[in-house]
Amino acid sequence: MKKSKMNLYFSFIDLALILIISVLFYLSSAISVPAVLYVPKGGVGEIIAYLSNHQINLSLIDKYSLRILGRPQSGWIGLRGYGELKNGLINLTHGDFLYALTKAKAALVNVTLIPGETRVMFFKELSKSLNLNESRLNSEYEALAPMADGFIVPETYSVPKGIGERGVVAYLLRNSARYHEALAKRAFGKYDKKQWARVLTVASIVQKEAANEAEMPLVASVIYNRLKLGMPLQMDGTLNYGAYSHQKITPERIRNDRSAFNTYINKGLVPYPVCAVSTSAIRAAVSPAKSEFLYFVLDRKTGAHKFSKSLNEHNRNIKGQN
Repeated sequence: MKKSKMNLYFSFIDLALILIISVLFYLSSAISVPAVLYVPKGGVGEIIAYLSNHQINLSLIDKYSLRILGRPQSGWIGLRGYGELKNGLINLTHGDFLYALTKAKAALVNVTLIPGETRVMFFKELSKSLNLNESRLNSEYEALAPMADGFIVPETYSVPKGIGERGVVAYLLRNSARYHEALAKRAFGKYDKKQWARVLTVASIVQKEAANEAEMPLVASVIYNRLKLGMPLQMDGTLNYGAYSHQKITPERIRNDRSAFNTYINKGLVPYPVCAVSTSAIRAAVSPAKSEFLYFVLDRKTGAHKFSKSLNEHNRNIKGQN
């Protein structure tokens, strides 16, 4: 009997040693992960599940080992210095990766997209701030975004260094998608992407044309009034698309630009938003002022626009500038 108990005791020891050796062998095995990684808030199980769903090969051993090592960081973390960087990935062991999850922090850079700026110009500045490839930023956006411009929400973003072109574009689009869905549901009770794209397109023209937030609903009313009557919008702001964001619109430019953004020669809305739009511009596009205005011109004395219902009145307002 004593011999049987002794044999059983040693069997448990052997099993425990085998288990320990297996765990140590697993933790010393190689894994490749992004140089900058997003870790959500939550319990260890939720974090391991999230990372596993984002193409990081983890197991129950990682889950229980991480619980022993400590509480994981949340947010963006940088893994440079914890392993070898190769082709944008960090090669390290499972053990080092789990340790990094509890200790690593990412250096953040603040980048600001202002209302009225185009995606092309924003990415030009973003490439300089984060040392990224401008062409790849644009190609990643075109591959992932639901519309060619105007989808990224204008605000200041804290972006981790080393995130890469696809990572930063995905991050910007993910935050913007949540914002647009929430705003659309408040405005219409649903998020209809086609309907919302039209709202953003109108809002972008309002953003380019309005002199201040107070007159945004009036500018929106002019847009809708002209569309309803089948009149061309004839608005300079639509020609400030893409790389032309800051270019002064001249009669020569109006004559020579044959794109769909020239609302002097094309009726209807432009194909997609011409710039990033503020919440105020979106509100104006959703709830324009009730007016019969069809024209407006900038009053150089006040810096605001004078609105009019007829071409004769509009011409008088123009002459009043001289």
